[in-house]
Amino acid sequence: MRAGRRLLAGLLVLWGAATLTFLALHLIPGDQVDAILGPSLSVTPQLRAQITAEYGLDHPLVVQYLDYLGRLLRGDLGQSYQRDMPVGRLLAEQIGPTVQLALSAALAAFVVAILAVLVTAGSGRFGRWLASVIELLAVSVPNFWLGLILLTVFSFRFPIFPAVGAAGPLGLVLPTATLALPLGGVLAQVIRQELELADGRPFAISVRARGASEVHLTLRHTLRHAVTPVVTLSAWVIGSLIGGTVLVENIFVRPGIGRTLVGAVVSRDTPVVTAIVLLSAVAFVVVNTVVDLLYPIIDPRLRAESRT
Repeated sequence: MRAGRRLLAGLLVLWGAATLTFLALHLIPGDQVDAILGPSLSVTPQLRAQITAEYGLDHPLVVQYLDYLGRLLRGDLGQSYQRDMPVGRLLAEQIGPTVQLALSAALAAFVVAILAVLVTAGSGRFGRWLASVIELLAVSVPNFWLGLILLTVFSFRFPIFPAVGAAGPLGLVLPTATLALPLGGVLAQVIRQELELADGRPFAISVRARGASEVHLTLRHTLRHAVTPVVTLSAWVIGSLIGGTVLVENIFVRPGIGRTLVGAVVSRDTPVVTAIVLLSAVAFVVVNTVVDLLYPIIDPRLRAESRT
């Protein structure tokens, strides 16, 4: 029953994303035929009429919407107007660098958060205050500003890392740091708060009574409880990474879904924009559904609640 409800909710989210994308792209001022033809200097009326009929743009908006949903249900993402290639093949070519960047940023953010919490766990009130200030600064810094600062320092002032492109592991360092630092600040705040709560629970008091050190208590017991709520944030992390890659890929001129999306929006390449929005919605729904189904396994208290 629980899985059925999550599946229905996921399908509703995908339908909503597809519908909003369709409406948004059709409400943008401008002629759709011009977007399909591209920057052509001279277009005959006959060619415009042919394009209009071929793409069904002379049909009422409701008919266009139903035809659009039917093509999506058949798995037909259409043809890119500007690149003259199937949208599915275009996304297959661009998704690799984006997944690579997103995974490296998520891993780096988690490692940074854990290390920050462990380093400041026993540093007293001032140490925790200082760590909180640093985390707040990391969270508050916009991705584009952080990316420009990293480029200025580590590519132009000290040419350690390449400024553009995605060639080799070095080309991944600055984009990963740009995405990971703000994300790591949020995760560190959540983990530290949960760690302080777990530190005062009965099991922690019992471990201390057996003579265990604070390091042993943190690594073997309280940290596991503190990290568990991070699983709940997985869907939010995915959303942050998807949104962040749009900026980061353009700042560092990396290939990927985010840079493709910006180009498609500028040129009103409707099939490409629609496909990328739906791909993002699918990623969000899948992660949210998996987390919701796995959370009772991760947290035994929820299994006990479901049985009562």
